[in-house]
Amino acid sequence: MAAGGEQQQAHRSGVYKQKNKHHKHGKHRTKGEIGRENKGRVAVMALTKKQRRELRKMDRKNKANQLRRNKKDLVLTEKRKLGSRDGPPHLVAVIALHSRVDAGAVTKILREGVGGVVHEQQGVTGAKDSFGLILPRFKQRFTFYRPDTADLHSLLDVAKIADSLVFVLESTEGWDSYGDYCLSCLFAQGLPSHALVCQRVADLVVKKRTESRRALSRLVESRFPDARLFPVDSEQNATMLLRHLSAQKQRRLAFRSRRSHLLAQKATYIPNTSQKGTEGPATGLGTLCVSGYVRGCPLQVNRLVHIAGYGDFQLSQIDAPADPLPIITAAPHSVKPGRGGDVEMMDGGDGGMNGDSGVRVLMKADPAERESLQAEAEVDPMDGEQTWPTEAELEAAEEARKNQRVMKVPKGTSDYQATWIIDDAEEEDDDVDTCDDDEDEIMEGGMDAEDGDNESQDAGSECASERDDDEEEEEEISSTGRTGADQKYDEGLDEAEEGEGLRRYREARANEMFPDEVDTPLDVSAKTRFQRYRGLKSFRSSPWDPMENLPPNYSRIYQFQNFERMRRRILAEAMSEEEGAMVGWYVTLHIVDVPPSVIESFQAGKPLVLVSLLPHEQKMSVMHMLVRQHPSNTEPIKAKEELVFQCGFRRFRASAIFSQHTSADKHKMERFLRPDAPTVMSVYAPITFPTAGVLVFKQRGNGMQDLVATGSLLGCDPRRVVLKRIVLSGHPFKINRRSVVVRYMFFNRDDILWFKPVELRSKWGRRGHIKEALGTHGHMKCIFDDQLRSQDTVLMNLYKRVYPRWTYDPYVPAPLLWVKREEPEGLHDIDME
Repeated sequence: MAAGGEQQQAHRSGVYKQKNKHHKHGKHRTKGEIGRENKGRVAVMALTKKQRRELRKMDRKNKANQLRRNKKDLVLTEKRKLGSRDGPPHLVAVIALHSRVDAGAVTKILREGVGGVVHEQQGVTGAKDSFGLILPRFKQRFTFYRPDTADLHSLLDVAKIADSLVFVLESTEGWDSYGDYCLSCLFAQGLPSHALVCQRVADLVVKKRTESRRALSRLVESRFPDARLFPVDSEQNATMLLRHLSAQKQRRLAFRSRRSHLLAQKATYIPNTSQKGTEGPATGLGTLCVSGYVRGCPLQVNRLVHIAGYGDFQLSQIDAPADPLPIITAAPHSVKPGRGGDVEMMDGGDGGMNGDSGVRVLMKADPAERESLQAEAEVDPMDGEQTWPTEAELEAAEEARKNQRVMKVPKGTSDYQATWIIDDAEEEDDDVDTCDDDEDEIMEGGMDAEDGDNESQDAGSECASERDDDEEEEEEISSTGRTGADQKYDEGLDEAEEGEGLRRYREARANEMFPDEVDTPLDVSAKTRFQRYRGLKSFRSSPWDPMENLPPNYSRIYQFQNFERMRRRILAEAMSEEEGAMVGWYVTLHIVDVPPSVIESFQAGKPLVLVSLLPHEQKMSVMHMLVRQHPSNTEPIKAKEELVFQCGFRRFRASAIFSQHTSADKHKMERFLRPDAPTVMSVYAPITFPTAGVLVFKQRGNGMQDLVATGSLLGCDPRRVVLKRIVLSGHPFKINRRSVVVRYMFFNRDDILWFKPVELRSKWGRRGHIKEALGTHGHMKCIFDDQLRSQDTVLMNLYKRVYPRWTYDPYVPAPLLWVKREEPEGLHDIDME
């Protein structure tokens, strides 16, 4: 307070007081302003994110533990169902990998020496030794299946659906050359859980048994690291093997876990004429009734089923017969099969299987919802044709006819004939215009391959354009007479096959030394011979329309708008299905319109494997597979050669084109399968959703099949652009700094003018272009970015899009059986039967 009681006046700034600007916060509201405006209201997304951020460390750890525990429980539940009363029997395939081992002795010990109840499966004719085994101690049931290892297709089919594989090894060598070949195929296809069994260990001296097992363990480490060897020379060892099979971790194979599959235990065939009771002519088809256990996913009656090696078929109904392998509840010695009081039947759930001996119909197919067998799109032959003219077009044509100039024509000439009569002056003008247009097309047309496809070209030009640029010369191999040991050596030599191999070897070697280089023909002009090719400024960045000039076969295939999105949706729906015949049920499938060769093959000893297809998997499209050449293959594999493919559950024959595996929008075609890099094979085939293993075989003339490549399924994309490159080469004749006269690339002036817009390059990295043609014999003046050397070569790259050949065939005959000798020294010591 001031003296005298007067209050102190507050200071007020004058008009000249400095005023600082407010902080510019980017014209955004502050958190305080937002909070004041919302008045406590919080958005749902903001609340969720806020709560997620505010979880304490202990809460986050508990949440992660819960997710981990749920996944673990799911895996344990699936594992416990296998072989129990709630799931299918544990399917075990016993495979011999050496000619001196006996897989039958292993199954004999398992059958007789483990104290279980054996159920002979009399209906199974697709294996040398197949039986069911019930172990009350383990509360498990097994189905042992011993396929014929000499038949590679049968071996692979059984391995696709087997829960466990038991490999029988020789005590000193492990496996022979053919056993290693089978292992290569199994690993490429997808190897399930397995166990290694060694024989003849008891025949060794006691002191050498441990050393022998240790040496065998080191031998198998290359294929099976951390694997355990089980001797099966006694009942105790057999029990340990069964305990290991029932408790080991099951390997999950994606291509079979997402599809219902079934191994036929019993099969009957009813021809269509007998089924319908008619006396008409036989159609050659019938209904196949196949019984077995459902595995993988629930089986739906409206889905298509695929029989390996025969194609796709429809189901009419699904029955539920009595389970031939029930879980035993009483002691093994007191059980009498067939007595209802001594066995416990499996409970199939709602509408499932019961203990009655009669057959119960589970479900029937609905014709309105059953998937169609249509694999190809319907082609409209009139699509793209000219339609009937509209009224506006007719009026325009009539107006043009009225405005037509009147000409003097001879008496009796019709209006149509009069339109073709022209004056001499007009004819001269048209000739001049035509010459100018032709010259412009030559100068500006460049390498637009499609502009060169004129309908006015004769049939000879069309045939020349369709020819492949590969060498057409065939080497003639002459045989000379030999005597003595040479004549004996040549007895098993096929001269035709040897000559074909020599021709392929020379082509592959020439392509490796001079990649994509071709010679310009002398008798045909280059613009006619290479009219389908065009030049690209940059292979990486130059555009290429994927829908341009598609072949007629593309009207027969299907295309997804987004294949990856469709794959994720269909696979998620397949894993969440809860309708149909559940996993573990013993059912009978009625498959309609099946050829009798299927049942004949089953009765002859081949396994019958069925798999339920996912939606759209019966439709044709362009499938791409990423493969690598197998190390055992030494012969060159040429593009568009007919090969045998095994993709997932499918097996078919097709002709593929090879291309490089890159992330670009254009992919260069490979003429041969490269041994040092992964290659993409493109074929016309039914759609299959990845993931799936791919095996590629080449069939010899004698019926045997060789494994040439292995890999995986890449996807389905008809829009993938595969470009075939050819390289035209020329020789520098005269060099004047950057100006070069080149010859031997073309042999006439018109070809030089036609290819003038295409860029040139040299083997030493120089780039240039054609400036002008010199003379009429193919010499041309070129300008480069730097001086050329005399030993350099001038090159021109041309491209065209290529497509696979439509040679798809789902009916693949079984390869010739391999019969191994007692003591084979290698793959060449295997006889053919």
